[in-house]
Amino acid sequence: MTEKELNRPCPCGSGLKFAECCGPFLEGSQSAPTAEALMRSRYTAFAEQDVPYILRSWHRSTRPASLDLSDEASFDWHGIEVLETEAGGAGEQAGVVEFIANFSGHGQDHRLHERAKFVCEDGQWLYVDGKVNPGRVPVTSEKIGRNEPCPCGSGKKYKKCCQAK
Repeated sequence: MTEKELNRPCPCGSGLKFAECCGPFLEGSQSAPTAEALMRSRYTAFAEQDVPYILRSWHRSTRPASLDLSDEASFDWHGIEVLETEAGGAGEQAGVVEFIANFSGHGQDHRLHERAKFVCEDGQWLYVDGKVNPGRVPVTSEKIGRNEPCPCGSGKKYKKCCQAK
């Protein structure tokens, strides 16, 4: 990766540079220390189309043999909002992360709401599975107004943020 790519803001929305946040997890030089960190890095991997990392961070009991993201290649990822975490910290064996991932594709804006389960094996957090749309916020495809807050969480108006990209 180039210096510019490493110094850009991390797609997970942490406010850190990619090289200081999810970059080391995706490249394999570090393991995510918590279930939430793994979830954020998996979001980043989807945004980056990093299929090897997505599969590597998926528990063997539920991991598919392959993953085709060719349809998602046209998606623009706008941010992840972590709603709740249960356990999943350093030294724990299991955790749950509930999140909403905002993205657009096929001419519409989308929100993926999931309550995801994780386990820690041999010091490595792994995604097990998740329940989509667990009841709080429906998965929607809604049009975002130009003057509404951007769903990526930047605090800017949509027209000045992700719509402008």
